[in-house]
Amino acid sequence: MSRTLVIGANGTVGSELVRLLRAAGHNVLKATSRPVTDPATEVHLNLLTRAGLDTALQGVSKVFMLSPPGHTNQDELLNPVVDAAKANGVQKIVLMTAMGANADDNAPLRKAELHLQNSGLAYNIIRPNWFMQNFNTFWIQGILEHGKIFLPVGAAKGSFIDARDISAVAARLLSTDDFNQRDFDLTGGVAMDHDAVAAILSRVTGQTITYQDIPEGDMRGALLQAGLPPAYAEFLLMILGFFKLGYSERTTDAVQTLLGRPPITLEQYAADYRSAWVKA
Repeated sequence: MSRTLVIGANGTVGSELVRLLRAAGHNVLKATSRPVTDPATEVHLNLLTRAGLDTALQGVSKVFMLSPPGHTNQDELLNPVVDAAKANGVQKIVLMTAMGANADDNAPLRKAELHLQNSGLAYNIIRPNWFMQNFNTFWIQGILEHGKIFLPVGAAKGSFIDARDISAVAARLLSTDDFNQRDFDLTGGVAMDHDAVAAILSRVTGQTITYQDIPEGDMRGALLQAGLPPAYAEFLLMILGFFKLGYSERTTDAVQTLLGRPPITLEQYAADYRSAWVKA
C-alpha cells in the first residue's frame, strides 16, 4: 500500500488531515520533530536541521507539507523537502502556504511554491485565508481576560476559513489526481469584519465579546511578550497590515469545487468551539 507522509501532523490542519486520511483507509506516516512514540506511524523529521529527511521519505508516494510556524525563511526549509522527495521517488506533493503568497515572486513562501512547480513532481498548492481557529487559539487571551478581540486591522473584512475545511481539501487532493498541477486559494463563504465576528461569538457563547482596533506598536509588544522571535513578529505585523488594506476580503469557490459543499460558516465554527470561550 502506498504511504502518505504528513509534515506538520501535530498542527491544527495536519492533525485533522491525518484523521481524515486514516478514516479513508490511507496508510499515513506522521512526521514529528518530537521524540517518536510509535515507529509504525511516526517518523522523526526536523526541517530546521534536515535530520531524518531521507528516512522519512522512504516508501512514501505522497507528501503534505507546510512550513513550521515561527520561521520566515520558508523556502530554505521546504525546498530541500521537494528535492529529497523527488530523489526518493515521491509521486505528489500538496503544499500549504497562505493566501497572497503568490503576490511577490521574491517572498520566501512564493519561492517555495515556484520550486515545487518547477520540480517536475505532481503537485497542488493550497493557500488558505486567515483561520477561524485563530479566535480560539492565538487571539483567545484577550477574549478570555477582557472580552475583546485585540487586532490592528481597522474595519477591514476577512473571508475566514475553518481549518477543518483546509484539512478536508488537502485530503481530497491527496486522494485524487484530477486536480494535479493546480493551485487553490481557500476562503470561507463570506467576508466579515471583526465586529461581526465578535457579535457571532457573543451570540453563541452568551457572553459580551467585542473587537478593539489597536495600534501596530501595541500588537508588536504583545507578540514579543508572548515569546515570538522578532523577525516572525514583524512578519505577522506585515500580513496583518495586508489584512487592514483589504487583501483578505476576497472569496473563492474552491472549497465548494473540491468538496462539493459550501465552506463551514463562522456560526457553525463558533458553536463547535463554544467551550473555548465560555468561562467556567
